[in-house]
Amino acid sequence: MAEALAGAVPHEAPRNASLTDWIAVAAGSMGALLATLDISITNSALPQIQGQIGATGTEGTWIATGYLMSEIVMIPLAAWLTRVFGLRRFLIGTALMFTFFSMFCGLSSSLGAMIAGRIGQGFAGGAMIPTAQTIVRTRLPAHQMAIGTTLFGMTAILGPLLGPVIGGWLTENINWRWCFFLNLPISIALITLLLVGLPAEKMNLERFIKADWLGIIGLAMGLSSLTVVLEEGQREHWFDSLLICWLSVTMVVGFFGIALGQLRSATPILNLRLMTNSAFGSVLLIATAVGAGLYGTAYLVPQFLGILSGYNAQQAGSIMLLSGIPAFFVLPLLPRILGRYDLRWLVGIGLLLYWASCFLDTSLTAASVGHDFTVSQLLRGFGQILVMLPLSQLSMRSVQAHEAGDAAGLYNMSRNLGGTIGLALLGVLMDRRSHFHDDMLREGIPANSQLAQDHMASSTASYLAQSGDPSTASLQALTQVASDIAQQAAVMAYNDAFHALGLAMLTCLPLIFILKSRAAQAGSRK
Repeated sequence: MAEALAGAVPHEAPRNASLTDWIAVAAGSMGALLATLDISITNSALPQIQGQIGATGTEGTWIATGYLMSEIVMIPLAAWLTRVFGLRRFLIGTALMFTFFSMFCGLSSSLGAMIAGRIGQGFAGGAMIPTAQTIVRTRLPAHQMAIGTTLFGMTAILGPLLGPVIGGWLTENINWRWCFFLNLPISIALITLLLVGLPAEKMNLERFIKADWLGIIGLAMGLSSLTVVLEEGQREHWFDSLLICWLSVTMVVGFFGIALGQLRSATPILNLRLMTNSAFGSVLLIATAVGAGLYGTAYLVPQFLGILSGYNAQQAGSIMLLSGIPAFFVLPLLPRILGRYDLRWLVGIGLLLYWASCFLDTSLTAASVGHDFTVSQLLRGFGQILVMLPLSQLSMRSVQAHEAGDAAGLYNMSRNLGGTIGLALLGVLMDRRSHFHDDMLREGIPANSQLAQDHMASSTASYLAQSGDPSTASLQALTQVASDIAQQAAVMAYNDAFHALGLAMLTCLPLIFILKSRAAQAGSRK
């Protein structure tokens, strides 16, 4: 008995993360929030920015497109640049670059300067998103990773949500330039945390010299061109535009360069071999669809409220903020939920909640206002949490620790690319369905309809009493009827768009059965 007791080896308590580790995680999460926030913070301020820098509505869209174009290129490059320069040196450098270009944007007085500043911002911000996820995967032990995943995952939810709200408030109450000046104190705090939380590392310039330059050039050409084609295609009437045609050719050449890099380089810039892992590939597909839903609803709701309900940016932002309320109630419980329950089922429940929120918004009318979105926004908030946070953890648990940087790049790239594709497809859908419903409504009102004639007579009499001119009154009545038809067609198109986003969530449900269970994840890390 004594020998048995002597031979027994007690189980060691799992190692807990140190204070320095948590500071590093906090720094990474702050940087990711800053980057995701600036994707959409200018959306509410675009009319004021365009007015002051002398840009038309079409030109002003490049303020957002420039950021997205450079960010999506940098995201997959971050893992390689981290290995070249070291994590701390790389992140501090990008934080300084982000601050510089933020100030540059805030002081800009021309469209060219603003677009250049936004491109620089996006390039620096794109580095902060995947590196935050890498810090969580490499600095925290497995039993505490749920907490770090929660902190990182909240940035993906709160960034696009808070961007229009903060941008709208600053624009309405102070000045649109503070959408950029706000980044200065946050960046100072971020750099301080990076200096404290991350150790210094030596540079490895040999990796820079021997890099997959064919793949890097192809990546820059392909992804940046794809983003511009998706963002500007609808406004430029797609292939009727010479710009879109040339960018499409550039995109194909770029993707061909990436493919050659996969074949010729021992360490390609994109580790696409990770996608042969069925569990990780399923995560990427779901992330793409959820990215479309996240950015799509963040576009549709304020657009509906602004155009059809007459809300200003600040009022629309307060409705958008409703979807953030669940986060503050669930956040304290999330680490325990993520650690206790099967992440696959959490993702499935989240997808169903997101579908339900979109389904509720398929019955909008021309009289719908902000409170009609209350239930759907709250459901959407719960759905986003239960999809994004487990999905973020699954993306890291599906790969080995040394693959975390490459996996984070692909995961975040797929989410952002999904958002860009989703917005492009929504633009096409809204345009075509608006025309379709407009034509159907016009065909449904025959000229000899007694109801239509009575309505026209009533409207004409009303306008005649105001103007006293019969021909003018008749023309005004016809214009009003056309406007009413266009408004109803637009509402029906919004309903179709929410229906499409809901279906996209449902189509992802079968993929949860390919995701790894907790036992399989634990086995893969041994």
